[in-house]
Amino acid sequence: MKIIVCAKQVVDASEMKIDPNTKKPILAGLERKVNDIDKNAVEEAIKIKEKHGGSITVITVGESDARERLKELLAMGADEAILIPADGDYNVITELLAAAIKKIGEYDIILCGEASTDMFSGQVGPRLAGLLGIPQITYAHTLTVEKDKVIGERNLGDKSVTIESTMPVVVTVTKEINEPRLPSLMQILGSANKPIHEWSGESLGVTPKSMVETISLEGVSMKRKNIVFEDASDENIEKLVDNLLKEGVVG
Repeated sequence: MKIIVCAKQVVDASEMKIDPNTKKPILAGLERKVNDIDKNAVEEAIKIKEKHGGSITVITVGESDARERLKELLAMGADEAILIPADGDYNVITELLAAAIKKIGEYDIILCGEASTDMFSGQVGPRLAGLLGIPQITYAHTLTVEKDKVIGERNLGDKSVTIESTMPVVVTVTKEINEPRLPSLMQILGSANKPIHEWSGESLGVTPKSMVETISLEGVSMKRKNIVFEDASDENIEKLVDNLLKEGVVG
């Protein structure tokens, strides 16, 4: 089984702060990490490999320092990694990923996280399937891989949908699908011997352009009303309900 996982390096949103004067997010100096849901995709790839054998190739489009993040995924259990140094929107990313996958040639399953925590567009998996001309299963929270087919289950709240596809196939997974493993010390040390290839857009024969222009990026004000009701008297309960109705919280 030849498995490809598409992973992205993102800023750690939990560490992000907003400039109180400009309302702009302060991105300088922020730590970067592997997109959380992409780690779920890597974990699922490892589980498939443990059952069926094969190899796992991780691909990322990003800055050169993404090499350090790729080492984490190699330590988890991926066999090799490919870094494509570039920056851009999902159009740029998917065209570069598709070109890299075509260069790899043979593959059975392409796994992606359902979305990245920085943009959360959910575009990469479906666009990749379109560019490659292969089926897709999106938002899978369970995945079963058999010899000649892949079965994914999608949770729709009050019901679930089961989707079956032949291979090759693109599958996007949700965070609920598994719990990513923590690599051991020996796995971390061993990852230093696993290859990280660097492919440029020029070597892949593509020079994609961004289709989305970011006009502005501002933080949302989170000021609290600080209305306190000291006790649970009938009068205070009535005031609380009135306030909630006025704010549109209930209605």
